Amino acid sequence: MTDRIPGESAGPIDYIAVEESPKFQGLKRTQRSFIFPLAALFLIWYFVYVLLAAFAPEFMGQRVWGDITIGLLFGLGQFVSTFAITMAYVSFANRRLDPVAAEIRDELEKVQAQS
Repeated sequence: MTDRIPGESAGPIDYIAVEESPKFQGLKRTQRSFIFPLAALFLIWYFVYVLLAAFAPEFMGQRVWGDITIGLLFGLGQFVSTFAITMAYVSFANRRLDPVAAEIRDELEKVQAQS
């Protein structure tokens, strides 16, 4: 089995075949293996925050330092975790996704140049 893009030898690019190629499927699988678990964890973290705010206001209203409460820290934690996830994804994409995507793009550009 070759690592070439189906339809590479002649004619216009068959994008359906490219999408079904092992290399592209691997790229999608790699991306999803990062996105889905982190999205699930973030949603759980978000719903815990919302549920605590709704059903445990005494807990969320406890002062930690001055006027800073647990609820405020959890709310700020939402922003911090959003930025952390974004930075982690950018790093992951730069290391694991972009090189494979560049290979696929280069192969498609070669096919298009031959057409």
